[in-house]
Amino acid sequence: MLTALTKWYKRYFSDPNAVLLALILIFGFTIVLSMGDMLAPALAAMVIAYLLEEPVGYCRRKIDLPRLPAVLIIFSIFMAFVMFLIFGLVPLIIRQLKELVRELPNYLAQGKAELMTLPQRYNFISELQVLQTVEKIDSEIARFGQEILTVSLSSIPDMITVLVYLVLVPLLIFFFLKDKWIIIGWFSKLLPPERRMTSQVWEEMDLQLGNYVRGKFWEIFIVAIVCVVVFGLMGLKYAILLAVLVGLSVLVPYIGAAVVTFPVAFIAYIQWGWTSEFAYLMIAYAIIQALDGNVLVPLLFSEVVNLHPVAIIVSILVFGGLWGFWGVFFAIPLATLVSATLRAFSHLPEQPTASEG
Repeated sequence: MLTALTKWYKRYFSDPNAVLLALILIFGFTIVLSMGDMLAPALAAMVIAYLLEEPVGYCRRKIDLPRLPAVLIIFSIFMAFVMFLIFGLVPLIIRQLKELVRELPNYLAQGKAELMTLPQRYNFISELQVLQTVEKIDSEIARFGQEILTVSLSSIPDMITVLVYLVLVPLLIFFFLKDKWIIIGWFSKLLPPERRMTSQVWEEMDLQLGNYVRGKFWEIFIVAIVCVVVFGLMGLKYAILLAVLVGLSVLVPYIGAAVVTFPVAFIAYIQWGWTSEFAYLMIAYAIIQALDGNVLVPLLFSEVVNLHPVAIIVSILVFGGLWGFWGVFFAIPLATLVSATLRAFSHLPEQPTASEG
């Protein structure tokens, strides 16, 4: 056993490049897991800077602009878009959310009334089972209401944090874009000159992360816009709120689409019941999900390394549990990082044994 471990160690860690890469990964994960909350503004700014890097590069290539004017143009467009979201879209979402909260007791009462009719329709469902289910629903609603009250009482510090983020994040985005190569050069000086494996993994991750962030942004935007149009044309209540939920659900592959189906189906059923309108809405929703998974995702993520669905789900569970929202958002890039690291280590040459030397 000891001989096997020694052989394994010499195989993968006799090369200084491998040791350097392992130390960088350990240090990076330690910083993120221990200081992730404090670094949240910088991480958010880094994500958005990745998103904006492609249009900045496009301005430099096509319009032949220096980097600073290109950054100023793209940053100004981005800030205008953010202002539209804050003062245009967010008030609509809040208005529909308030309306939903106001009407939710009536919807729940209607749902419980429907449950009470199940024993009459289906012999295998007893009244006792329905009553236990209703009691469970009531207890969960009471618990949820208490959690909302607790969150609302503690929301003042969170609002101050949001205001700080609204100032810090745009500043960080601007400097990440403006001084991208200066920052990268500064970090490069901290590393040894011989860093072949680290550079290999970094180049792959730089490409993959940029493609992933930009692809996710466009996927959220396109899916949300299509859902707004479809839900609005079909007359579904809370169309904007539900469309935003469906758009954001693409952040969690497979799981998000399954979870967000419940509120869409619930609102549609409460509004129309078992009618043709409900069936048409669910068929349209299923078509949107199918087009997203089979057409839009392959187009947007054609350059991203393909991962098996099991690897994606496991990475969401692991990194989401370790790092919360950001772990879920970066689950696929982090899984790609693990894959790139394993490939880099697998390509290390075999070390000769003492007898061979």
